[in-house]
Amino acid sequence: MKISKYILKAANTLVSYVVILSLCIAGVYAGYALWDNNRVYATVDDAQVDILKLKSKIGQDQRPSFDELLAITPDVVGWVTLDNTNIDYPVLQGETNLSYINTNIYGEFSLAGSIFLDSRNDRNFEDNYSLLYGHSMSNGRMFGDINLYKEEDFFKENQTGTLLVPDKVYKLKVYATLVVPSSEDEIFNPTLWQDGIEGLIKYADNNALYLNNAAIENTNGSVDKELQILAFTTCSYEFTDARTVVLAVMEPVNL
Repeated sequence: MKISKYILKAANTLVSYVVILSLCIAGVYAGYALWDNNRVYATVDDAQVDILKLKSKIGQDQRPSFDELLAITPDVVGWVTLDNTNIDYPVLQGETNLSYINTNIYGEFSLAGSIFLDSRNDRNFEDNYSLLYGHSMSNGRMFGDINLYKEEDFFKENQTGTLLVPDKVYKLKVYATLVVPSSEDEIFNPTLWQDGIEGLIKYADNNALYLNNAAIENTNGSVDKELQILAFTTCSYEFTDARTVVLAVMEPVNL
C-alpha cells in the first residue's frame, strides 16, 4: 500500500512538473511570437519613415522625379496615396508577382513585402486596368486600410487619392469596393481589359458592396469609355481566400 501511494505521489509530481514545463514553454513561445511580431511591424515602420523622406523630393506640383528612388532599385514604378489612410507607399514591379511579396524596396527579406504592380501590367500605367497588391497588416500598415472601404460611411467620405509616376500625376477617384475570391479572373487577370473596361464596369455594378457612379461618368452623365482603372487588393477574411478590392478611376493631371 505504501509503495502504491509513493508511486502515485511520484506520478502526480511528475505530471505537475510536465504541466509547469509545458506552460513555461508556451509562455516563452508566446513571448517570442509577440516580440517577433513587434519586430516585423517595427521594421515596416522604420522603412516607411526612411522612404517617406524621399517622397518630398518627388514633387507633385511639377513633373515627378523618381531619381533617388530609382537609385535604390530600378523596379520603382510609382508612388500611391489614398487620402485619410495610412496608404502612402512607393510601388514596385518585379519580374513575377512573387518578386516583392516578401521583399522590401531595398531588396531585403521582409514579411511585410512591398506594394507592387502586377507583373503583367505596363510599368508606365498606360493600361486600361492596373492592379496593385499589398499585405493586410494591423494598424493600417501596407494595404491594411483597404479594408476600411468595406464600411459604407468611410467609403462615402473618403474617395480621393494620388498616383505619381515618373513625369506624370494621376488624381484617383474611388469607384467601388468589392470582396471577391482570389481566383476571380475579372479582378486578378489584368490582361482581360486591354481593349476596354466596359466588362469590368459591368462586373463591378453587379458585385460591388458600394459604388460611386459619379467617378466613372462623363459630363453628359454616361459612362466614360476612356477610363483607366487602378485596383488595390489585399487579404480579407469573409471566406477562404477572400480579397478586398478597391477600384479607383485614374484622372491624368495636366502639368
